[in-house]
Amino acid sequence: MIAILRKNAAPEAVDHLIGWIEKKGLQTHVSHGENEIVIGLVGDTTKIDPFLLESMDIVERVQRVSEPFKKANRKFHPADSSIDCGFGVHIGAGEFQVIAGPCSVEGENLIRIARQVKEAGATMLRGGAYKPRTSPYAYQGMGPAGLDLLCEAREELKMPIVTEIMDPRDIDVFLEKKIDVMQIGARNAQNFPLLKEVGKTKTPVLLKRGMSGTIDELLMAAEYIMSEGNDNVILCERGIRTFETRTRNTFDLNAVPVLHYLSHLPVVADPSHATGYTRYVEPMALAATAAGADGLEIEVHDDPTHAWSDGAQALTPDQFCDLMRRIALIREAIAPEAAAE
Repeated sequence: MIAILRKNAAPEAVDHLIGWIEKKGLQTHVSHGENEIVIGLVGDTTKIDPFLLESMDIVERVQRVSEPFKKANRKFHPADSSIDCGFGVHIGAGEFQVIAGPCSVEGENLIRIARQVKEAGATMLRGGAYKPRTSPYAYQGMGPAGLDLLCEAREELKMPIVTEIMDPRDIDVFLEKKIDVMQIGARNAQNFPLLKEVGKTKTPVLLKRGMSGTIDELLMAAEYIMSEGNDNVILCERGIRTFETRTRNTFDLNAVPVLHYLSHLPVVADPSHATGYTRYVEPMALAATAAGADGLEIEVHDDPTHAWSDGAQALTPDQFCDLMRRIALIREAIAPEAAAE
């Protein structure tokens, strides 16, 4: 349920209404828009008489929200959310960012790759210190040593880092090292204990869609995080598993506008994991940009043939530089004011 307040609602009256709702045992989520204030009611809304609520002087109207996701719902928060990822980098609400770097942290070459992607225009650095792999015998990542290398790159280049967390027991380590954005990978998209634990932090979370997850399941996963108090969630479409075998996954580009319609959260697209092949990454990155994605996550490696994981889908720095040029052209066409900033 949401209560949409009148434009002239006094702050004291709004505070009084919020207090009255919370005394009924419900949580409130307040969104201040340019023309209206929206109060979202979360919990057992049967405790509130909607006719009584609507009769109050400052309430314009009351509306039921049928979707099970509340905090992630655009009805609760009509304006696009902007997530602060550190170092002055914001994503969403017109702010477009590119996250680039190797699939996994391998060693000192991380710094070299980081310098190259930043020079090409990337605004955030990605790299896996912990790697969920299908085979237990495949490379599993450097662990804490990989996090240290990411932190070194961050301090040198003054750009936020994005890296995957797989285990709730590692949260304290991520917080201690001040990881800027914690990534929840596709295999953990419904790891509800993990979602709840990252929700107890204020660290931004890049939440990837599960391999066979629906859009609603992705939004409900975001709801798990937000229900614990962390509203800094970035959604990521990274392809889903279908009957098609010519690409690693099927890139569900529909998800970008659908998620924007349903939710206020920023939407990032990952064409690297979606396609699985370098030759398809560029066209799908451009398509996602044109579809209105708030950002892209792209794998870049300076020697893909010798990458320790997912080299087949990594761009070289030169390829990435050319892609960034083309992305800028797409951005200029669809959002000329934002591209010029």
